[in-house]
Amino acid sequence: MLTLSSIGGRIAAKRKEFGLTQTALARRASVGRSTLDALENARIDELGYAKVARILSVLGMDLKLEEAGSPGDEIGRAPDDQGLDR
Repeated sequence: MLTLSSIGGRIAAKRKEFGLTQTALARRASVGRSTLDALENARIDELGYAKVARILSVLGMDLKLEEAGSPGDEIGRAPDDQGLDR
């Protein structure tokens, strides 16, 4: 599962690859530098999709959805559940 901290790490790496400071990226993405710093350093638990999307867009990145496995695995079905209605 993709986590906000792993997204932040990828953002930091790409920002450095482009030679951007946190201040420059934050300004281009219209987010606070402290927010970007917290994201990159896994000190933030929640961040709105619009902010993440703007940051990623500036870096030429995007989030993609893909199936992680069988649907029951992700919605809390017990491993011994044989698909019986309860």
